[in-house]
Amino acid sequence: MAAGSSNYWEDLRKQARQLENELDLKLVSFSKLCTSYSSTRDGRRDRYSSDTTPLLNGSSQDRMFETMAVEIEQLLGKLTGINDKMAEYTNSAGVPSLNAALMHTLQRHRDILQDYTHEFHKTKANFLAIRERENLLGSVRKDIESYKSGSGVNNRRTELFLKEHEHLRNSDRLIEETISIAMATKENMTSQRGMLKSIQSKMNTLANRFPAVNSLIQRVNLRKRRDSLILGGIIGICTILLLLYAFH
Repeated sequence: MAAGSSNYWEDLRKQARQLENELDLKLVSFSKLCTSYSSTRDGRRDRYSSDTTPLLNGSSQDRMFETMAVEIEQLLGKLTGINDKMAEYTNSAGVPSLNAALMHTLQRHRDILQDYTHEFHKTKANFLAIRERENLLGSVRKDIESYKSGSGVNNRRTELFLKEHEHLRNSDRLIEETISIAMATKENMTSQRGMLKSIQSKMNTLANRFPAVNSLIQRVNLRKRRDSLILGGIIGICTILLLLYAFH
């Protein structure tokens, strides 16, 4: 019975690790799709001088985004189900000596699930914001081109629209750079988090050894205090004897 329970737990851990590996690969591809979306749209806008040619590739990227988002959500749902099964197992394991280790493993898988879920929602929100901004810029460009064809290139108001459009594009590039920096910072923080966990584990190990060290130090201090009292008593007795001898 114990062997069967152990095999069931190991099977759940194996499924969890497999889903976590798949999610990691999917999230990397999802993040690359998000960062490449805006630059691809910029390249197409530079190649076409007017809006008579539709941006067909954008719709394919949108379909890819929707497909990947659904796949990641399904993987997150499966991983959540595995974690729930692991939680049920730890509650009904009935082996007190193993409960602490099982709970530690379960908590680690829950932390990974939480990190992946947060990263997915953040990347998805960034992608939707970039797509909305790109659609807005495309609409502004179309309005500017329509105005240019109706009023002439030398029109003062057209020049103002063009300057405003260029300003928007510069702001767009600045936002993209900020997003890239934020994503790089996130990766660095994830790496630092692993290092801090390792340091915390070592500190806990040292903390478990401190009681024995403190006990040894206390015994040394007590012996030094006792030796000091004995030495002080001897000096006091000698002083009294010297005074008695002197007054005789």
